[in-house]
Amino acid sequence: MLLVTLVVVGHSWVLLPEETLARNWFYDFLYLWHMPAFVMVTGYLSRSFSWSRRNVSRLVTVVAVPYVIFEAAMAAFRVEIGGEEGLAPLFVEPHWPMWFLAVLFLWRLATPLLLRVPNPLLLAVVASLLGGLIEGDVLDVGRATGMLPFFVLGLVARREHLDRLRTGPARKAAAAVLAVGFGLAAFIDGRIRTEWMYWRSSYADLDATFASGSLIRLGLLVVGTLLALSALALVPQVDGWFTRLGAATMVVYLFHGFFLRGAEYAGVAALLENNPWAALVVTSTLSVVLALGLAAPPVARRLNVAVDPFGTWRRRARARDRQAGPVGAGRS
Repeated sequence: MLLVTLVVVGHSWVLLPEETLARNWFYDFLYLWHMPAFVMVTGYLSRSFSWSRRNVSRLVTVVAVPYVIFEAAMAAFRVEIGGEEGLAPLFVEPHWPMWFLAVLFLWRLATPLLLRVPNPLLLAVVASLLGGLIEGDVLDVGRATGMLPFFVLGLVARREHLDRLRTGPARKAAAAVLAVGFGLAAFIDGRIRTEWMYWRSSYADLDATFASGSLIRLGLLVVGTLLALSALALVPQVDGWFTRLGAATMVVYLFHGFFLRGAEYAGVAALLENNPWAALVVTSTLSVVLALGLAAPPVARRLNVAVDPFGTWRRRARARDRQAGPVGAGRS
């Protein structure tokens, strides 16, 4: 829930003026680690995936079907409401946040194979470095290879590994690493383009050779891993209301883009130009409220019909069967 909230915050910062510090220093710091951490957690939760009929069926209904629904909805929203033209081909090149569903589908399909090969993490790093040679955005395969090491790190992680992050010394080190990372973000601001942290563009598109591009990407892999693990180490282990909202992670992820695009089309960015710091606080606060609002159980239950239509239908069918009771019940 914390990570998907940061996704909303990061996307909301696009509304801020270009010269605002948040669009550079803060923005770079967030993008150095929050999506790597999000992908790590996704990998950890994908460890049990196999090519069984049940799992493949769920992959289609929980990932592929929402991709089709929301890819079409986001494209229609951008054209009809935003008046945008020249959008990428529908379903082939994911629109904005829909990239995650496309690459998640590919990662989950590859999971059984990744868990069988020797040294999967090393293989993933090599694939990431070679992925910088890929041109084109078909199913965002460039990002799928670029961020693969973070996914595989989650796949190979075990509970005891996570427990080590929870120790006192580890948490102190994590706080220090994040502080250094914040300073690093200020240093690389203007030296390395933010586009590198999206993991989607080829080295050629970033005006880099294979040698220099590989070194930059390898450095970002190391930094992203250290910062992501540090952030995860500092997350409290508390089972409270905020934790339970995490059940609606996909609802928040798939719906928040419509609100932020709507704010962009409404000209909110122009209202934020006069006071950059106030704009940063207001935008960040409202994006957190948006994430919490979308994850609130009464809202999430209704929106989940679009996110997981087959699962919603099955749950409602089971509920009706329970209410009906056994066949013949109540007859004399």
